[in-house]
Amino acid sequence: MIAYCAMLDVPRELVAHLARLLGAERRARGTRKHTRALTCFRQALMVLVWFRKNEDKSLLGAGFGVSRATAYRYIAEAITVLAAQAPDLHTALQRAADEGWSHVILDGN
Repeated sequence: MIAYCAMLDVPRELVAHLARLLGAERRARGTRKHTRALTCFRQALMVLVWFRKNEDKSLLGAGFGVSRATAYRYIAEAITVLAAQAPDLHTALQRAADEGWSHVILDGN
């Protein structure tokens, strides 16, 4: 297998923000330092590559030096962390009403 470098078209600040959220999650779980295969920043980068490019998880994991199972776990963990940041439906609709929106689109996907 041959590794190569690639560019990801997301701001570095986004990677850093997700890394901070992942770091807070690791602290909340009591994860000891240096026990994970990737740092929070590298995990965030891997997850954002998956979101942006829909890369196969086996190849993605190999590119970041982790197994397919670890790639799955890291992606699932990041999705959970990101989902916790999202407002619930009531809050989102209240915000739309407060901002004077006449319509909203609800997508279940």
